[in-house]
Amino acid sequence: MGATAPTSVVTLAKLVSEGDFTPAGTADTLHDLPSFCRVAATLKPSSDSDIRIEVWLPAAHWNGKFLAVGSGGWGGSLAYAAMADALRRGYATSATDDGHTGPSASFVVGHPEKFIDFAYRAEHEMTTEAKSLILAFYGRAPRYSFWSGCSGGGREALLQASRYPEEFDGIIAGDPANIRRNAWALERAVETLKTPGDYIPPQKYPMIHRAVLEACDADDGLKDGLIEDPESCQVDFKKLQCENADGPNCLTARQVHTAQALTSPVTTATGQILVPRVEPGTELRWGRLAGGPEPADLFVDEFRYVVYKDPEWDWRTFNLARDSARAHAIDRNVDELNPDLTTFARHGGKLLLYHGWADQQVAPGFTVDFYKAVLDVSAVAGQAWVRLFMAPGMAHCSGGEGPDTFDALTVLERWVEQSEAPKLIIASHKTAGKVDRTRPLCPYPEIARYKGTGSIDEASDFTCSSSR
Repeated sequence: MGATAPTSVVTLAKLVSEGDFTPAGTADTLHDLPSFCRVAATLKPSSDSDIRIEVWLPAAHWNGKFLAVGSGGWGGSLAYAAMADALRRGYATSATDDGHTGPSASFVVGHPEKFIDFAYRAEHEMTTEAKSLILAFYGRAPRYSFWSGCSGGGREALLQASRYPEEFDGIIAGDPANIRRNAWALERAVETLKTPGDYIPPQKYPMIHRAVLEACDADDGLKDGLIEDPESCQVDFKKLQCENADGPNCLTARQVHTAQALTSPVTTATGQILVPRVEPGTELRWGRLAGGPEPADLFVDEFRYVVYKDPEWDWRTFNLARDSARAHAIDRNVDELNPDLTTFARHGGKLLLYHGWADQQVAPGFTVDFYKAVLDVSAVAGQAWVRLFMAPGMAHCSGGEGPDTFDALTVLERWVEQSEAPKLIIASHKTAGKVDRTRPLCPYPEIARYKGTGSIDEASDFTCSSSR
């Protein structure tokens, strides 16, 4: 396949036959794959780097395009399932472990270069190497290059768009999880877990969810079990306060405070919003932030390993103002999401953002605010190259009560290759493997409105409206 760069070592180059494939070291079998050339390599852009990547090259029927797929959380493994999806569509595809093994952030301690690898360098080096291998294998470069990732992969997408704006023709960034959001998540956890009396047992979540739907479900003119526009939803949890003793169908006064805290933005003493809220509609999944008895390692690890470099750091000592400032001082030159994507837009790049309104792990307002900032500071008119689609009832990247399955890649292909900017995206919801509802996802700030006739479970009976 030709020589690779001196900092790259190909460790495997093997033809994989058509059919099922189980990568070594994993328990998941990938089904119905076309035959492909599997290349594994180790990249060392710094003396302390140890980045593993894989590039899969269709042995036949290559569509002439390249799709890089992102990681989740703190990385530490390759996204084989996403690579398999890309391969089935005819793409040459690649993924990286972000420069370390395992889901913890412990790799950061004593290894500042590995932190840079995780944040953006591993993805860039992977992309460069993948394109070189594609050229060597097929004798031509890809016609189009795309990125797709959600959560940590959405964060990676936006860092690549700002730092390497000419690498990709189109980018899909879902529920982007900048690691600074860990301060927000930890603040919510401390608010609800530090004092036992503030804790809401998960058994009460369905009751709270029913009350939220009763308060806001019909605000969009249709009672359908989904909150189409949660930004306008305000819930008075005091109505759920127990009149006498605590019980399964009410909240204690301190639990009322917890519910209000979870669904309120973090503000300064003067009312300035520092961090957006978890939106109403997430109640069935509050356990991710406040299910206890300890906050999730995903959130705590930034302060254990990146900020304080102490595996025994006690999350109960967390102070939002102090600790978020310390985190920002470390992260700002490595992980900060820059909304000025002028160069990416002028290159002809298209950015498709999406986020679940019922995301329990990354506040949807983070992406809404980022999108607004992109429109404000990028020196190219926005709607022609960047759009945001919010998914009512969808949890973090997938799941939830709302339609959560949609083909963003086909939408992006049409946008990039045919200049067909997306006016909506059709999403579906399944129960027991069967589609039971479809809905249009509308470009923010539009929302889906029922036409007044037809099935409330059919996307064709809705239209995107700018009135909120």
